[in-house]
Amino acid sequence: MYSHGSESLIKQAREIQDSELQKFYSRLVKLLQGKELGYETVDSLQRLHLILSANKYIRTLPPELQKRLQSLLSSPAEPFQVLSSAVLRETLPPAAHSGNYSQENIVQLNGHAAALLLSQAGSRADVSSLCTQLLRGLESRQSEGPTNSLSHTLPILNTILTHNPECLTEDHVTLLSKKLVDWLRYASILQGGGASSGGFFTGPRSRQPVPIAELDGTVSGDFFTVLCVGQSFTEDQWMNVFSFSALRHWLLTYHSVSNGNGTADTAHRLQLSLSLSHSHSFSNDDRSEVDGSVVSMVSVTSSCGRLLPPKERLREKSFQYCQRLIEQSDRKAHKKSDADLQKACLVEAVCILDCVCEEDASLVFRAFPCIKALFGRLSSDLSFARVLLPIAQFYLNHGEMAAVDCGSVWALVFGRFPSELFNDPFLAHELLRFLRLNLESLQLRVPQYTHSFPNLLKFLAWDSPAVVDDFVDLLPSLVTAGTAVELLHTLLDLPCLSATLVLQVRSTCLPISEQSGRGLLSLDAFRSPSFRGLFLFLLRGQAGSGDTIDRLSTLHELLVETADWPRVVQCAQIVPVLLHIFFNTVITVADEKLLAHLILVMLERSSLLLNIPKYNKEIHRVFSSHLLRLCKLHPSLVMDQSHELLEFSGATANVYSKEEVYTHVVWVLGEYLSVSCDSRCSVTLITSCFEALEAVLFEITSSVPPPGADCPAPRVVTTLMSALAKLASRSHDLIPRVSLFLSKLRTVTRDGSVAWCSDEEDLVAIWHRDTNVALPLRLRTLTNLTHSH
Repeated sequence: MYSHGSESLIKQAREIQDSELQKFYSRLVKLLQGKELGYETVDSLQRLHLILSANKYIRTLPPELQKRLQSLLSSPAEPFQVLSSAVLRETLPPAAHSGNYSQENIVQLNGHAAALLLSQAGSRADVSSLCTQLLRGLESRQSEGPTNSLSHTLPILNTILTHNPECLTEDHVTLLSKKLVDWLRYASILQGGGASSGGFFTGPRSRQPVPIAELDGTVSGDFFTVLCVGQSFTEDQWMNVFSFSALRHWLLTYHSVSNGNGTADTAHRLQLSLSLSHSHSFSNDDRSEVDGSVVSMVSVTSSCGRLLPPKERLREKSFQYCQRLIEQSDRKAHKKSDADLQKACLVEAVCILDCVCEEDASLVFRAFPCIKALFGRLSSDLSFARVLLPIAQFYLNHGEMAAVDCGSVWALVFGRFPSELFNDPFLAHELLRFLRLNLESLQLRVPQYTHSFPNLLKFLAWDSPAVVDDFVDLLPSLVTAGTAVELLHTLLDLPCLSATLVLQVRSTCLPISEQSGRGLLSLDAFRSPSFRGLFLFLLRGQAGSGDTIDRLSTLHELLVETADWPRVVQCAQIVPVLLHIFFNTVITVADEKLLAHLILVMLERSSLLLNIPKYNKEIHRVFSSHLLRLCKLHPSLVMDQSHELLEFSGATANVYSKEEVYTHVVWVLGEYLSVSCDSRCSVTLITSCFEALEAVLFEITSSVPPPGADCPAPRVVTTLMSALAKLASRSHDLIPRVSLFLSKLRTVTRDGSVAWCSDEEDLVAIWHRDTNVALPLRLRTLTNLTHSH
């Protein structure tokens, strides 16, 4: 919401009268005609922008004011560039403005002016025309215009390539590829401005060109790159830096340029050819594919055996540039900022090598020795982790073609990275992004991936809110027939893993002898050899060493004080979401034997969870919903696990401690324990189930709840009654028993309040006053049969 003062200004701007506005326009024109533009001009431009932006209608400025504002775009003071651009964005674009921008002004174009032109382009043709003029501006020599104009052009072209790649023609691609080759490979190797050796007679005539240097201070013996240093840079050296920053994006997206646009008329092609001929004159060292004449261009394009085409040549020079950067990164930088720059350039260089190898497979065999050596040099130093990820991408994309062993790469990516750097948020983002982008390839080519989930989940256990979206996408790929059971246990133990990671970090920070501090008991347990095995299992790096912990209840006791730690609580909150994803996926990959095993895990783990407020109830709710779903899809599962289900439903304690799960177990027994669902079902089994449920219902309705427990919810009682009625309908010998039992239960409730119901409303809910429900109808029918006797 706006403040009161801001709302007042906006209201004034909207209510300004036309006569007053015209006076304001005239006053602003006079201000802009002055030789010096000061604070009053800035204030007036700000007011004009507020007036234009606060009104929902687009206003047209007077021609003179429009002209003055356009000239202000090339002001040496950036505040005036920003304000004039902002004002012009709020007005109607001049007719064919973007298409008729003069060549002189294009040479002087800055970022704000070019962005304005791009926003006012009314059609694809306008943008394409602007591209052509920008590219012609790149061809101008330094003497033909301000030298700083080129630095704005590449970012603008990069923006066009991002949002409107179809507006570039094949001629644009050819021209820009040639210019990038020149800037990347043939920038000056001398420092800009010259340098002086000092002394009394120092002057302009005595200044001698000084060569550029490497980051370790030695004189550079090769071509200029972004990792070269000097006192000042020349224009083409700056363009070298700008070209490198835009190179990967260009290589990735110039394929989207429409070939149809390349069939422009001959005049347009000739115009571009002439424009190209104005570039720097080079000797015969392959620096240009033309010698400056149209005839030579025609001969080159018709006989392409002498030189590579522009795209292929750009790939070759990009390859050379990146190899040089990798060599430069091995030099010892004197400053930390330079060392950081080396890492950033390594990331970009490896990514660019990956791009060019994707385009030209023949380069893979030339690139791999360099990449392999780089991996060998960096793999032992985890401070280069974010550099090693692009190397892993290179191995994933090209390792199979080059027939190289990638095991050491995946041991690092899926082993040491998450195990030792789980608390690095930047690496977590980069690694999880790498996994998401390459999910299909990893599943097909990297067997270590699916078995690395104990390690990968450490990122989630440490900082769940930041990475939960990544794991929502990744988790289905980790669910296989071989990992499902262990993965389910691991997800349920995720809060324990979160607590253990916190303890691991604290253990390295706090002295062992410290006698005070929050969480010290659990920290002592973490350091104790007696419990070390429990924590090491949670911190394991790969699946396969066992499904779960034998002494899980002991672990929960050791971690009881961690239940309110923020990381643990946050982690517990996302587990139910992940469990839904897990069960939705597992039904697509598991057979009935595995699903039966998962039912056993749910029954077992419903009582083995870290005691976090609301966590147990949420997990029980997830278990209940998916137990119903599994049994509905495969009713025979109830018969397969009848022994365990009967054992669970026959324990009265489960009514009070696991009410949600217990209710649904009873429901599936009543619903699917039938010959119609499975021919293996016998009368003996139905009778056993009936007797177990009858005993529980009798116990909870004939005694008060145990100390500290609430009365069973009406739903538990009604589910038990319904299950008994269903089972009795499948065995005629049981009908008298269920009728007599329900009759007695009805008689007890008529005498008034009962100990096992909290109030009268619960009793009403138990005896089903809803006449539209089928199950109550069955119960009433059975009750009427009892009364009729």
